[in-house]
Order: sequence, then structure tokens, then C-alpha cells
Amino acid sequence: MKHSICILLTLILLSCNSKPKKQDIPFEEKQPNVLIILTDQLRAQSTGYAGDINVKTPHLDQLESISVNFKNAISGMPVCTPFKASLISGQRPLTNGVFMNDVQLDTNAVSMGKIYSKAGYNTAFIGKWHIDGQGRENFIPPGNRRQGFQFWMANECTHNYNSSTYYDNDDPTPKTWDGYDTFEQTDAAIDFINSKTNSDNPFALMLSWGTPHNPYHSAPQKYRDMFKPEDMKLRPNVPEEISGKIKKDIAGYYAHIVALDDMVGKLIQNLKDNNQLDNTIIVFTSDHGDLLGSQGAYRKQQPYNESVRVPMLFHIPKALGIEPGKRKAVLNSEDILPTLLSLSNIEIPKTIEGINYQPYLEGIDDTVGKETVIICAQPFGEWNRPKRHGREYRGLVTQKHTYVKDLNGPWLLFDNDEDPYQMNNLVNQAEFATIQSDLDKRLMARLKANGDQFLPGAHYIEKWGIEVDELGTVPYKKHSIKAH
Repeated sequence: MKHSICILLTLILLSCNSKPKKQDIPFEEKQPNVLIILTDQLRAQSTGYAGDINVKTPHLDQLESISVNFKNAISGMPVCTPFKASLISGQRPLTNGVFMNDVQLDTNAVSMGKIYSKAGYNTAFIGKWHIDGQGRENFIPPGNRRQGFQFWMANECTHNYNSSTYYDNDDPTPKTWDGYDTFEQTDAAIDFINSKTNSDNPFALMLSWGTPHNPYHSAPQKYRDMFKPEDMKLRPNVPEEISGKIKKDIAGYYAHIVALDDMVGKLIQNLKDNNQLDNTIIVFTSDHGDLLGSQGAYRKQQPYNESVRVPMLFHIPKALGIEPGKRKAVLNSEDILPTLLSLSNIEIPKTIEGINYQPYLEGIDDTVGKETVIICAQPFGEWNRPKRHGREYRGLVTQKHTYVKDLNGPWLLFDNDEDPYQMNNLVNQAEFATIQSDLDKRLMARLKANGDQFLPGAHYIEKWGIEVDELGTVPYKKHSIKAH
């Protein structure tokens, strides 16, 4: 009896003093990793899966086949800095005050990096930042100017893709990516992912490429050799008189796209090799498109499809029970963050204005995604008012129509089903008066709900204390630095 008691006491002591064995968390209970792949100026129409006959993007096509494809996704203010600020804050441009390039997102913003860090994620940002507003090549120190991202290999803004400056975490000494920066930034992202593969915490990484934004002819030579200008088939809304120049530029644009497509393939293969793909949300998107001759114009800001429509793929782990495939919902820039947070099982802060699309994806809520708003609060830069006839506008994009007003009244009305190249402006035509009236009422109701009074750009510039030059553009600061 005494012997039995001694054995029992010994077992109890051993049980109390030994460390409990770590239990593997069931797959379905893990918080997913998050990888956001953000391109710059990639329009929705210029991928293989979107039907572009000029370019093959096998890796993006494969990603699309296992993802939710929001085929009507919109950049609500189709310019670099405003999109990035809406993506990171979940707020519209007139709420966070970022409605022009080269201005700063409030360093006290409730932001993506801060939210995911607080939730226990290993957060990282690699590539083009462009929401600091303190100089395009300045060192951005650790702290709130990095909006909560912990790991950091980034620069404010550059489009010199073959001699691209960046800063490495806490080191204020500028460095240069060794070669084409889309490749180098991808390798840095893979190194970060691999370093966190065995971590107890999930990762949230934003990889922000500068390509395929112009300059169009700076992709590695092997990619440029794939495209000959004379072989390019242009969209029918490109005027004949500029077709020669457009064919040359679009050949270079596609070279950048095929290069980044290879990097998408490299990232996905690495996730597969580390058994991480099935527990990683991947968002592939762009900040805006590029007109590239459509409507006789270049770049962005304008309310046409080639400018405002962006690729939007959500690869969602199977454990969440959401089927891949095309969706009609008109998802906007500010909707990305709340949807990501919900999919990550993180509470959505009250500061966020965007729509959480998880219930829609689950088939629970079909009331969302019918329409959204696009805006230009102050035309600037490549679409400035004095030289490029830029104008303020507000628009409503539905699953079928685009309707746009400027300060003088109705400006554009397109039936995007019947007229996908937007070559027939229906505005103020008698037979479409009922449709126009309905869209106008819906637009004005949305603006009222958003607290948008649709005032001239000067009002918002004064309200937010933004310094602009004679063209209404923020004069960006570029400092002379030596990179190592």
C-alpha cells in the first residue's frame, strides 16, 4: 500500500514539473497567412485570363483558376497614393485626406499593419510605399510612419526599376536592389516567408511592385524580346493617329507584365514547397490601370474602364468553405481590408468604411456589390487642369453601367455590357433619360451617405492644408542620395 502511494505521488510530481507537450493546432483553426501582391498600373484587361490576345500570363491564369475573381473590381480613386491609403486604412479618400499623390496618410491611422501586428501576425512590407509624403527617396524610420509594418525593405517611390533604392529595416543607409527590382523584391519576400514558415504566428506581407508602370521599356531584355510593336493588337478605342506610338509602348508594358507573371509563379511555388499555400490568403491586385491610348489618353485618374478597373484575385484557403470562381460584385479599394480582416478572423475596427465581402462570398448576403463610387477630387499631374483638361468628377459604376458627373453636370454614360470599350457616350440622350435619371439619383444618394458634397478641388486642398504648384499638383521632394 505504501509502495503504491509512493508511486502515485511520484507520478503526480512528474506531471506537475514536466512541460506540457506542444499540441499541433488543427488546420481549420489556424489563422491564415496573408500575402498581398500589389502591382502598379496594371489594368484589369491586360492578362491572359482576362482575354488579352497579346499576352500570355500562365501563372496568373493558374492563380485565377483557384481564386475568387472580382471581375468588376474598381480603384475608387485611380491614382497610386489614394489607392494605397484606402487599401491600408479601409477608408475613402475624402475621409483619410489622401486624394492626391505624394501626401501622407495620417501616421495615427488605424491601419492594416497595426491591426495585423496587434492580432499577433508577423507583418512585413517590401517595395513601393508612396504614402509617406516626406520625399520620394527619404528614409522612413521605424514607428507610425510605417503604419505598423514590422519587417521593412522599402522606398517611398521610384520607377527606376534597374537601379532602385530601398532601405533595409532600421538601417538609414540607402541601398540599391541588385538588378530588376521586381525580381529582387520577390526574392526578399520569399526569404521573409521562409523565415516565418516554422513560426507560431502567421505572417501578413504586402509585396508592392512598381511595375508595369511606365517607363515601359525597362524590363529585362529577354522579356522585351517577346513582344514586337508591329504584332500588337490595340483596343478599338485607341485612335488610329497614335497607334504607332501605342504599339511600341504597349509592347514594353506587356514585357513588364510577363516578368511579374513569372514572379507570381515563383511566389506560389514557394508557398507550395513550404506547405503554406492551403493556409494563405493571396490578394493579387493593382492600384489603378493605364489607358495606354484608349480614349486617346495615357495613364490613370480618368473614369474610363482602362483606368479604373483593376485585377482583383482572392485566393482563399479551402478550410473557409468559399468556392473559387468569377464574381460580379463591384468591389472597391476600401473594401479589401475589411474583407481580409474578416477572412483572418480579426475584428473590423469601427474606423473602416469599406464593405466586408465575406458574407457575400459565402452566399449569405447578395445585397452588396451592386454599385460603387469613383471620384477625382482634384485633377493633377498627368491629368492636370491647365494643360490636360483634367476635371473633378464623381461617378457611379454598377455591374452594367458607368455614369459620371463633373462640376457642370452629367458627363459620361456607358452601357458596359453593350459597349465594353466605352465608345458610345449615352449621356443626355432622350432614349436613355430614364436610366440616366435613376443612376443620377443613386449616385447622389451614395455621395450624401458618404458625406461627399462634391465641391471644387480647391476646397479639399484648403481643408487638408496641401501645398500644390501652379498645375494643382503636389511638388514631390526628391533628395540626392548615394545608395550602397
